[in-house]
Amino acid sequence: MPERPKTSQSALPSGYAPLLADLKARVREARTRAVLSVNRELVLLYWHIGRQILRCQREEGWGAKVVERLAKDLRMEFPEMHGFSRANLLSMRAFADVYSDDAIVQQLVGQLPWGHNVLLLAKVKNPEQRLWYAQQALEQGWSRAVLTVQIETRAHARAGKALTNFKQTLPPPQSDLAQQTLKDPYVFDFLTLSIGARERELEQGLVDHVQKFLLELGVGFAYVGRQVHLEIGKEDYYLDLLFYHLKLRCYVVIDLKMEPFKPEFAGKMSFYLSAVDDRMRGQQDQPTIGLLLCRDKNRITVEYALRNMAKPIGVAQWQTRLVESLPKKLKGALPSVKDLEKELS
Repeated sequence: MPERPKTSQSALPSGYAPLLADLKARVREARTRAVLSVNRELVLLYWHIGRQILRCQREEGWGAKVVERLAKDLRMEFPEMHGFSRANLLSMRAFADVYSDDAIVQQLVGQLPWGHNVLLLAKVKNPEQRLWYAQQALEQGWSRAVLTVQIETRAHARAGKALTNFKQTLPPPQSDLAQQTLKDPYVFDFLTLSIGARERELEQGLVDHVQKFLLELGVGFAYVGRQVHLEIGKEDYYLDLLFYHLKLRCYVVIDLKMEPFKPEFAGKMSFYLSAVDDRMRGQQDQPTIGLLLCRDKNRITVEYALRNMAKPIGVAQWQTRLVESLPKKLKGALPSVKDLEKELS
Protein backbone atom coordinates (compact mmCIF):
# COMPACT_ATOMS: atom_id res chain seq x y z
CA MET A 1 0.00 0.00 0.00
CA PRO A 2 1.53 3.37 -0.99
CA GLU A 3 2.42 5.66 1.86
CA ARG A 4 -0.11 8.44 2.38
CA PRO A 5 1.16 12.01 2.11
CA LYS A 6 2.00 13.78 5.31
CA THR A 7 1.91 17.48 6.05
CA SER A 8 4.65 19.47 7.75
CA GLN A 9 2.02 21.04 10.04
CA SER A 10 3.32 19.15 13.09
CA ALA A 11 6.77 20.74 12.66
CA LEU A 12 5.35 24.27 13.09
CA PRO A 13 4.13 25.99 16.28
CA SER A 14 0.38 25.66 16.84
CA GLY A 15 -0.13 29.41 16.38
CA TYR A 16 1.78 29.71 13.10
CA ALA A 17 -1.12 29.05 10.69
CA PRO A 18 -3.48 31.68 12.15
CA LEU A 19 -0.63 34.23 12.42
CA LEU A 20 0.39 33.75 8.77
CA ALA A 21 -3.25 33.94 7.63
CA ASP A 22 -3.78 37.15 9.62
CA LEU A 23 -0.66 38.83 8.18
CA LYS A 24 -1.63 37.90 4.62
CA ALA A 25 -5.07 39.41 5.14
CA ARG A 26 -3.61 42.65 6.53
CA VAL A 27 -1.22 43.06 3.60
CA ARG A 28 -4.06 42.54 1.10
CA GLU A 29 -6.29 45.03 2.95
CA ALA A 30 -3.57 47.70 3.00
CA ARG A 31 -2.95 47.23 -0.72
CA THR A 32 -6.60 47.61 -1.64
CA ARG A 33 -7.39 50.64 0.55
CA ALA A 34 -5.40 52.99 -1.71
CA VAL A 35 -7.19 51.68 -4.80
CA LEU A 36 -10.59 52.03 -3.16
CA SER A 37 -10.13 55.73 -2.37
CA VAL A 38 -9.44 56.56 -6.03
CA ASN A 39 -12.28 54.33 -7.22
CA ARG A 40 -14.77 55.94 -4.81
CA GLU A 41 -14.18 59.39 -6.28
CA LEU A 42 -14.81 58.11 -9.81
CA VAL A 43 -18.05 56.33 -8.87
CA LEU A 44 -19.27 59.41 -6.99
CA LEU A 45 -18.54 61.50 -10.10
CA TYR A 46 -20.56 59.08 -12.26
CA TRP A 47 -23.39 59.13 -9.70
CA HIS A 48 -23.45 62.93 -9.77
CA ILE A 49 -23.51 62.97 -13.61
CA GLY A 50 -26.31 60.40 -13.55
CA ARG A 51 -28.33 62.53 -11.09
CA GLN A 52 -27.99 65.58 -13.28
CA ILE A 53 -29.09 63.70 -16.39
CA LEU A 54 -32.01 62.22 -14.46
CA ARG A 55 -33.07 65.66 -13.20
CA CYS A 56 -32.86 67.24 -16.64
CA GLN A 57 -34.85 64.44 -18.23
CA ARG A 58 -37.58 64.72 -15.61
CA GLU A 59 -37.73 68.50 -15.35
CA GLU A 60 -36.70 69.66 -18.83
CA GLY A 61 -37.67 66.69 -20.98
CA TRP A 62 -34.22 65.81 -22.25
CA GLY A 63 -34.27 63.13 -24.94
CA ALA A 64 -31.74 60.58 -26.18
CA LYS A 65 -30.14 63.04 -28.61
CA VAL A 66 -29.25 65.47 -25.82
CA VAL A 67 -27.53 62.68 -23.89
CA GLU A 68 -25.64 61.70 -27.03
CA ARG A 69 -24.49 65.30 -27.51
CA LEU A 70 -23.46 65.52 -23.85
CA ALA A 71 -21.36 62.37 -24.25
CA LYS A 72 -19.65 63.84 -27.32
CA ASP A 73 -18.86 67.17 -25.62
CA LEU A 74 -17.46 65.48 -22.52
CA ARG A 75 -15.23 63.23 -24.63
CA MET A 76 -13.91 66.24 -26.51
CA GLU A 77 -13.13 68.06 -23.27
CA PHE A 78 -11.59 65.03 -21.54
CA PRO A 79 -10.10 62.81 -24.28
CA GLU A 80 -7.91 60.97 -21.77
CA MET A 81 -10.98 59.62 -19.95
CA HIS A 82 -12.78 56.60 -21.41
CA GLY A 83 -16.04 56.68 -19.44
CA PHE A 84 -18.08 59.22 -21.40
CA SER A 85 -19.72 57.09 -24.06
CA ARG A 86 -23.46 57.43 -24.58
CA ALA A 87 -24.00 53.93 -23.20
CA ASN A 88 -22.01 54.70 -20.06
CA LEU A 89 -23.90 57.95 -19.49
CA LEU A 90 -27.14 55.98 -19.64
CA SER A 91 -25.63 53.56 -17.11
CA MET A 92 -24.83 56.54 -14.88
CA ARG A 93 -28.47 57.62 -15.16
CA ALA A 94 -29.68 54.12 -14.23
CA PHE A 95 -27.19 54.01 -11.35
CA ALA A 96 -28.46 57.31 -9.92
CA ASP A 97 -32.07 56.20 -10.40
CA VAL A 98 -31.52 52.97 -8.44
CA TYR A 99 -29.40 54.52 -5.66
CA SER A 100 -31.12 57.74 -4.67
CA ASP A 101 -29.61 57.56 -1.16
CA ASP A 102 -26.11 59.04 -1.24
CA ALA A 103 -25.23 57.19 1.99
CA ILE A 104 -25.45 53.84 0.15
CA VAL A 105 -23.24 55.22 -2.60
CA GLN A 106 -20.69 56.60 -0.14
CA GLN A 107 -20.52 53.56 2.13
CA LEU A 108 -21.16 50.59 -0.15
CA VAL A 109 -21.51 50.69 -3.94
CA GLY A 110 -19.13 53.64 -4.21
CA GLN A 111 -16.36 51.37 -3.02
CA LEU A 112 -16.92 48.89 -5.85
CA PRO A 113 -15.36 49.33 -9.30
CA TRP A 114 -17.70 50.89 -11.84
CA GLY A 115 -17.78 47.70 -13.90
CA HIS A 116 -19.13 45.80 -10.89
CA ASN A 117 -21.93 48.32 -10.49
CA VAL A 118 -22.89 48.14 -14.16
CA LEU A 119 -22.94 44.35 -13.89
CA LEU A 120 -25.17 44.46 -10.82
CA LEU A 121 -27.59 46.82 -12.55
CA ALA A 122 -27.81 44.53 -15.57
CA LYS A 123 -28.05 41.15 -13.83
CA VAL A 124 -29.78 41.71 -10.46
CA LYS A 125 -33.18 43.36 -10.56
CA ASN A 126 -34.21 42.79 -6.94
CA PRO A 127 -32.93 45.76 -4.83
CA GLU A 128 -32.26 43.72 -1.69
CA GLN A 129 -30.39 41.03 -3.59
CA ARG A 130 -28.39 43.68 -5.45
CA LEU A 131 -27.24 45.22 -2.16
CA TRP A 132 -26.39 41.74 -0.83
CA TYR A 133 -24.14 41.01 -3.82
CA ALA A 134 -22.57 44.48 -3.56
CA GLN A 135 -21.76 43.90 0.12
CA GLN A 136 -20.34 40.44 -0.53
CA ALA A 137 -18.28 41.63 -3.50
CA LEU A 138 -16.79 44.34 -1.31
CA GLU A 139 -16.11 42.10 1.70
CA GLN A 140 -14.76 39.14 -0.27
CA GLY A 141 -12.90 41.04 -2.98
CA TRP A 142 -14.74 39.39 -5.88
CA SER A 143 -13.52 40.26 -9.35
CA ARG A 144 -16.15 41.00 -12.00
CA ALA A 145 -15.82 37.45 -13.36
CA VAL A 146 -16.27 35.94 -9.90
CA LEU A 147 -19.22 38.23 -9.19
CA THR A 148 -20.83 37.03 -12.43
CA VAL A 149 -20.42 33.40 -11.38
CA GLN A 150 -21.80 34.10 -7.91
CA ILE A 151 -24.89 35.75 -9.40
CA GLU A 152 -25.41 32.94 -11.90
CA THR A 153 -25.11 30.30 -9.16
CA ARG A 154 -27.53 32.24 -6.90
CA ALA A 155 -25.06 32.69 -4.06
CA HIS A 156 -27.59 34.79 -2.11
CA ALA A 157 -29.93 31.79 -1.89
CA ARG A 158 -27.14 29.43 -0.70
CA ALA A 159 -25.55 31.54 2.06
CA GLY A 160 -26.10 30.23 5.58
CA LYS A 161 -28.15 27.26 4.36
CA ALA A 162 -25.97 24.35 5.52
CA LEU A 163 -27.56 21.99 8.04
CA THR A 164 -25.72 22.44 11.35
CA ASN A 165 -25.97 21.96 15.10
CA PHE A 166 -24.21 25.26 15.81
CA LYS A 167 -26.99 26.71 18.00
CA GLN A 168 -26.59 23.78 20.38
CA THR A 169 -22.79 23.53 20.33
CA LEU A 170 -21.50 27.12 20.00
CA PRO A 171 -22.22 30.20 22.11
CA PRO A 172 -23.79 33.30 20.50
CA PRO A 173 -22.74 35.29 18.53
CA GLN A 174 -20.18 32.65 17.39
CA SER A 175 -23.00 30.28 16.42
CA ASP A 176 -24.71 32.85 14.19
CA LEU A 177 -21.47 33.90 12.50
CA ALA A 178 -20.50 30.28 11.93
CA GLN A 179 -23.92 29.51 10.43
CA GLN A 180 -23.65 32.40 7.97
CA THR A 181 -20.13 31.30 7.04
CA LEU A 182 -21.35 27.98 5.58
CA LYS A 183 -23.56 27.58 2.53
CA ASP A 184 -25.49 24.85 0.75
CA PRO A 185 -24.86 23.68 -1.87
CA TYR A 186 -21.24 24.44 -2.70
CA VAL A 187 -20.72 24.79 -6.44
CA PHE A 188 -17.39 23.58 -7.85
CA ASP A 189 -17.94 24.45 -11.50
CA PHE A 190 -14.19 24.75 -11.94
CA LEU A 191 -13.90 20.95 -11.59
CA THR A 192 -14.67 18.22 -14.11
CA LEU A 193 -15.04 14.75 -12.62
CA SER A 194 -16.04 11.43 -14.11
CA ILE A 195 -19.08 9.55 -12.82
CA GLY A 196 -16.80 6.97 -11.18
CA ALA A 197 -14.47 9.51 -9.56
CA ARG A 198 -13.24 8.80 -6.04
CA GLU A 199 -12.94 11.11 -3.06
CA ARG A 200 -9.19 11.44 -3.57
CA GLU A 201 -9.78 12.82 -7.10
CA LEU A 202 -12.22 15.39 -5.71
CA GLU A 203 -9.72 16.34 -3.01
CA GLN A 204 -6.87 16.64 -5.51
CA GLY A 205 -9.01 18.77 -7.82
CA LEU A 206 -9.87 21.18 -5.00
CA VAL A 207 -6.22 21.49 -3.98
CA ASP A 208 -5.15 22.02 -7.60
CA HIS A 209 -7.71 24.86 -7.80
CA VAL A 210 -7.33 26.01 -4.21
CA GLN A 211 -7.78 29.71 -5.05
CA LYS A 212 -11.12 29.05 -6.73
CA PHE A 213 -12.03 26.72 -3.89
CA LEU A 214 -11.32 29.48 -1.37
CA LEU A 215 -13.51 31.88 -3.35
CA GLU A 216 -16.39 29.41 -3.14
CA LEU A 217 -15.80 28.80 0.57
CA GLY A 218 -15.97 32.55 1.19
CA VAL A 219 -13.98 35.27 2.88
CA GLY A 220 -11.87 34.39 5.91
CA PHE A 221 -10.78 30.84 5.02
CA ALA A 222 -7.01 30.24 5.04
CA TYR A 223 -5.69 26.95 3.66
CA VAL A 224 -3.59 24.99 6.16
CA GLY A 225 -3.10 21.55 4.60
CA ARG A 226 -4.32 18.42 2.87
CA GLN A 227 -4.26 14.90 4.34
CA VAL A 228 -3.13 16.34 7.66
CA HIS A 229 -1.69 13.47 9.69
CA LEU A 230 -2.85 12.64 13.21
CA GLU A 231 -1.43 9.72 15.17
CA ILE A 232 -3.96 8.62 17.78
CA GLY A 233 -3.75 5.44 19.82
CA LYS A 234 -0.82 4.24 17.68
CA GLU A 235 -2.98 4.49 14.55
CA ASP A 236 -2.74 6.94 11.66
CA TYR A 237 -5.60 9.23 10.68
CA TYR A 238 -5.72 11.86 7.95
CA LEU A 239 -7.89 14.99 7.68
CA ASP A 240 -8.97 15.54 4.06
CA LEU A 241 -8.60 19.33 4.23
CA LEU A 242 -7.75 21.68 7.09
CA PHE A 243 -8.42 25.43 7.11
CA TYR A 244 -8.24 28.26 9.61
CA HIS A 245 -10.99 30.88 9.62
CA LEU A 246 -9.85 34.41 10.47
CA LYS A 247 -13.21 35.83 11.59
CA LEU A 248 -14.33 32.75 13.50
CA ARG A 249 -10.83 32.34 14.95
CA CYS A 250 -10.96 28.57 14.70
CA TYR A 251 -9.77 25.60 12.67
CA VAL A 252 -12.20 24.14 10.15
CA VAL A 253 -11.95 20.46 9.20
CA ILE A 254 -13.50 19.54 5.82
CA ASP A 255 -14.30 15.93 5.03
CA LEU A 256 -15.16 15.11 1.41
CA LYS A 257 -17.62 12.39 0.41
CA MET A 258 -18.45 11.12 -3.06
CA GLU A 259 -21.68 9.60 -1.73
CA PRO A 260 -24.83 10.77 0.09
CA PHE A 261 -24.60 11.61 3.80
CA LYS A 262 -24.61 8.72 6.27
CA PRO A 263 -25.02 9.08 10.07
CA GLU A 264 -21.63 7.48 10.75
CA PHE A 265 -19.93 10.37 8.93
CA ALA A 266 -20.90 12.68 11.80
CA GLY A 267 -19.38 10.36 14.40
CA LYS A 268 -16.03 10.24 12.63
CA MET A 269 -16.05 14.03 12.17
CA SER A 270 -16.68 14.46 15.91
CA PHE A 271 -13.63 12.26 16.54
CA TYR A 272 -11.50 14.45 14.24
CA LEU A 273 -12.68 17.66 15.93
CA SER A 274 -11.78 16.33 19.39
CA ALA A 275 -8.30 15.48 18.12
CA VAL A 276 -7.72 18.89 16.48
CA ASP A 277 -8.97 20.71 19.59
CA ASP A 278 -6.56 18.70 21.71
CA ARG A 279 -3.51 18.75 19.40
CA MET A 280 -3.70 22.05 17.47
CA ARG A 281 -6.13 24.50 19.06
CA GLY A 282 -4.44 27.47 20.75
CA GLN A 283 -5.58 29.30 23.89
CA GLN A 284 -7.16 32.12 21.87
CA ASP A 285 -8.86 29.82 19.35
CA GLN A 286 -12.55 29.00 19.34
CA PRO A 287 -13.75 25.36 19.13
CA THR A 288 -12.88 23.64 15.86
CA ILE A 289 -15.75 23.31 13.35
CA GLY A 290 -16.36 20.41 11.00
CA LEU A 291 -17.89 20.60 7.51
CA LEU A 292 -19.03 17.44 5.76
CA LEU A 293 -19.29 17.98 2.02
CA CYS A 294 -21.42 15.17 0.56
CA ARG A 295 -22.67 14.34 -2.93
CA ASP A 296 -26.23 14.40 -1.59
CA LYS A 297 -28.08 14.45 1.74
CA ASN A 298 -31.45 13.83 3.36
CA ARG A 299 -32.46 16.64 5.70
CA ILE A 300 -34.15 14.41 8.31
CA THR A 301 -31.20 12.00 8.41
CA VAL A 302 -28.76 14.87 8.93
CA GLU A 303 -30.88 16.46 11.66
CA TYR A 304 -31.13 13.18 13.58
CA ALA A 305 -27.40 12.51 13.21
CA LEU A 306 -26.39 15.96 14.51
CA ARG A 307 -29.03 16.36 17.22
CA ASN A 308 -27.03 15.01 20.18
CA MET A 309 -23.53 15.70 18.87
CA ALA A 310 -21.41 17.77 21.27
CA LYS A 311 -19.08 19.05 18.53
CA PRO A 312 -20.08 21.79 16.01
CA ILE A 313 -20.67 20.13 12.64
CA GLY A 314 -22.22 21.34 9.39
CA VAL A 315 -23.39 19.24 6.45
CA ALA A 316 -23.72 20.56 2.91
CA GLN A 317 -24.01 19.22 -0.60
CA TRP A 318 -21.45 19.86 -3.32
CA GLN A 319 -22.12 20.12 -7.05
CA THR A 320 -19.87 20.11 -10.10
CA ARG A 321 -19.76 19.00 -13.70
CA LEU A 322 -19.69 15.25 -14.26
CA VAL A 323 -18.31 13.74 -17.45
CA GLU A 324 -19.78 10.43 -18.60
CA SER A 325 -17.54 7.95 -20.39
CA LEU A 326 -18.21 7.64 -24.12
CA PRO A 327 -20.67 4.89 -25.08
CA LYS A 328 -18.87 1.85 -26.52
CA LYS A 329 -20.67 2.13 -29.85
CA LEU A 330 -19.31 5.68 -30.34
CA LYS A 331 -15.71 4.92 -29.42
CA GLY A 332 -15.03 3.00 -32.63
CA ALA A 333 -16.79 5.62 -34.74
CA LEU A 334 -14.50 8.45 -33.65
CA PRO A 335 -11.27 9.07 -35.63
CA SER A 336 -7.96 8.42 -33.93
CA VAL A 337 -5.22 11.05 -33.53
CA LYS A 338 -3.32 9.43 -36.41
CA ASP A 339 -6.42 9.60 -38.63
CA LEU A 340 -6.82 13.31 -37.89
CA GLU A 341 -3.13 14.06 -38.56
CA LYS A 342 -3.33 12.16 -41.86
CA GLU A 343 -6.47 14.04 -42.91
CA LEU A 344 -4.97 17.44 -42.05
CA SER A 345 -1.73 16.73 -43.93
